[in-house]
Amino acid sequence: MFRWVLLAFFISLCATAEAQKKKAKTQTQTQNLSRGWGKTIKWIKSYEDGLSELGKSQKPLMVIHHLDNCPHSKALKEAFVADKSIQKMAKENFIMLNVVEETGDKNLAPDGYYVPRILFVDPALTVRTDIVGKYSDRLYAYGPDDMKLLAANMKKAKLLLKNEL
Repeated sequence: MFRWVLLAFFISLCATAEAQKKKAKTQTQTQNLSRGWGKTIKWIKSYEDGLSELGKSQKPLMVIHHLDNCPHSKALKEAFVADKSIQKMAKENFIMLNVVEETGDKNLAPDGYYVPRILFVDPALTVRTDIVGKYSDRLYAYGPDDMKLLAANMKKAKLLLKNEL
């Protein structure tokens, strides 16, 4: 009898450990996808996943191109995370993707390949080249001091989307 109780205890212990391992793996994957851009935001894995999600959710896709070792990308990331209104909009109103490698879609580099840059894609799969930052030589670049402009552009992407539907 004691052996059966002991066996049941070990089985339940193993099941609990496995459940904790799965939970930790899910949390790690979420953190890996965020790459430090906001852990409460749901991040998608790839550009293709984002395009697939566009039709289902009818939310615009926000694509952040950056590099981990780029000081401009790091500064933008810190400002992005610190801005509560941007974090809230990103979480509630956008499909979010941050990439450290180019997607292969030339439409996401309308004025060249540089980082950091942020572009929006609407549910009709149109890259919103009309939503730009303040720099004339890098139209889709944002700096850490541009969070008000980025928030305004996020609202613009969201509002124009409603008008287009």
